[in-house]
Amino acid sequence: MSRWLNDPLAALQFLTRVSFAPAHYRPDLLSRAAVYFPLVGLAIGTAAALLNHLLIPHLSRPICALLLVTFLVLLTGGLHEDGLADVADAFGGGWDRAQILRILKDSRIGSFGAIALALSLGARWLLLATLPVSRFAGFLISAHVLCRWTVLPLGHFLKSARGEEGQAARIANKVGWTSLAIGSLLAFGIIVFLLRTRCLPTIAAAIAVTLFSGLYYQRRIGGVTGDCFGATIQLTEIAVYLCGVWNT
Repeated sequence: MSRWLNDPLAALQFLTRVSFAPAHYRPDLLSRAAVYFPLVGLAIGTAAALLNHLLIPHLSRPICALLLVTFLVLLTGGLHEDGLADVADAFGGGWDRAQILRILKDSRIGSFGAIALALSLGARWLLLATLPVSRFAGFLISAHVLCRWTVLPLGHFLKSARGEEGQAARIANKVGWTSLAIGSLLAFGIIVFLLRTRCLPTIAAAIAVTLFSGLYYQRRIGGVTGDCFGATIQLTEIAVYLCGVWNT
């Protein structure tokens, strides 16, 4: 299969529950396919915006928001929610690097993870239910573009905390400057088009979440794991929605 088709399909399969024949996807494609992550976010956000457009004439905004959050969780298989819960448990309950990494491998959810998951789901439901109608689609789509973009700088600047073991090893410290630059231009260009005068604070919020979470991962465990990518994706999505409801 052509690289120009295989790479986007690999990005789509990695970030969602959409699957293809095994020949379409190989783990070694991810570092190269990461440049398409913002476009996968564009597809996810657009699908959610279209669903909202179909539902809003018939249902109240809180119910629409609940259905949108459910749709997004189902579409991504709860991948990022799982990452956030694991990171909350590990960094909340771990005292040193070894203990944090050990907790990250534990599939069970603890108190910190349950709290983080509840807050994330609740925050996204509340923010989507209160986003002004005039900017709803723009911020919904922008959130999913920018949150997937965060994988690019994290994957460029940070190494895998587990060496060559785990999901992060496929991307961490393997996203090249070219992929980072092209992916960033794609992501920021989409945001400028969608949000116009509101684009700068929104992009700044996404960069801030990425920067501070990346510095925190580096300080605590010396790199990133797959769960760290998921946690930053979740936090960035919430931050962008918050920019949308912020009265300026």
